[in-house]
Amino acid sequence: MKIRTRKLLGTIAAVSFLTIYCLVAMVIGNAIMVRHVGGFGEAAFFVIAGLAWLPPAMLLVRWMQRPDPQ
Repeated sequence: MKIRTRKLLGTIAAVSFLTIYCLVAMVIGNAIMVRHVGGFGEAAFFVIAGLAWLPPAMLLVRWMQRPDPQ
């Protein structure tokens, strides 16, 4: 697969993944707020949720940047 095709597919996948991830994180965050877990629990959730999308995104970018096979 050529790099241009990988970048197109990777961009579509990244936008789709981040959209779904944000929606799921909002639902979980709302459930946490309803349970009144306290300030520390909310802060921990937001730190974890704010960083959890990075490893899949890094793997996707690494795949997109692979050189073309010769």
